Amino acid sequence: MIAACERGVEVVGVGSHVPERVMTNDEIATMVDTSDEWIAARTGIRQRRIAAAGESSAVLGAAAAERALESAGMAGSDLDLIVTATASPDFYFPATASLIGEQVGARGVPGYDLSAACTGFVYALAQAYGQLSAGLAERVLVVGTEVFSRLLDWGDRSTCVLFGDGAGAVVLARNGSTTGMLGFELGSDGSGGGLLEVAAAGHRTDPAADRFVHMDGAQVYKFATTVSVDSAMRALEAAGLTVADVDVFVPHQANRRIIDHAARRLGLAEDKVVTNVERFGNTSAASIPICLAEAYADGRIKAGDVVLMTGFGGGLSWGSCVMEWTLAQKETR
Repeated sequence: MIAACERGVEVVGVGSHVPERVMTNDEIATMVDTSDEWIAARTGIRQRRIAAAGESSAVLGAAAAERALESAGMAGSDLDLIVTATASPDFYFPATASLIGEQVGARGVPGYDLSAACTGFVYALAQAYGQLSAGLAERVLVVGTEVFSRLLDWGDRSTCVLFGDGAGAVVLARNGSTTGMLGFELGSDGSGGGLLEVAAAGHRTDPAADRFVHMDGAQVYKFATTVSVDSAMRALEAAGLTVADVDVFVPHQANRRIIDHAARRLGLAEDKVVTNVERFGNTSAASIPICLAEAYADGRIKAGDVVLMTGFGGGLSWGSCVMEWTLAQKETR
């Protein structure tokens, strides 16, 4: 799917939240045969955040949502819809979005979860844009939240070193112009679904083993390095822009080598690329909104900037969004 955005929909608030607990590569090296040097050289990751026993995707997501609402100057009751992207929901049902809504004072506001793995936040932005541009909503909360640490086999070196927990959120609203969202590109290829998967209850004969993430790292890396660039270029084309127009590139934080490869192929200077993978690891659907919140807070994203976001992950799925950032700089937590 490739689409130009014809209605004015913009980000009016942004926020993020991560657990307090930091797990370093050295700590992981006490559990599996690895080292800080081995992990950092192959992924760029030095540490990640791990949710405490009482922290779930809904808890992390609500904390991020509260900061986004505060940034927007809104209350939960001002919302018309909540869309939550997560691959690690609290329950099959109720939806994590409903639980987040209850925690932020949005009782009665409709909400649903969207599952597109690490591409989930970009998919959720497209869903929210569709609702807003159709006039079905005026203000939508979009949350990306994950507790991937509970989907990991901590004896599997190929996966346990990669992921972390966290949440990010934005508030989108309609405006009277055509600024804000400019273009989307989304896609998926189910033939590669088995390359990165977590089995649902009853799908496999050994539910104890199959509740963990399974990944063919080499094939996923090959997929990601190709699709991230192609998707970004198609989204820019849909928006009527080129790479030269991009001020800030916010890629999914899966692996520093993938990010660097994409930036080189796109021809983007290092100072235009937002990364935090070294501190948070791969937070799946939360990685792009966490980056957005950090980059906005420290002034790397400013009003008028053209922001390009690209995600990829299980599905296999991919997606990119181009927007003109309209939220003026102000103090955020």
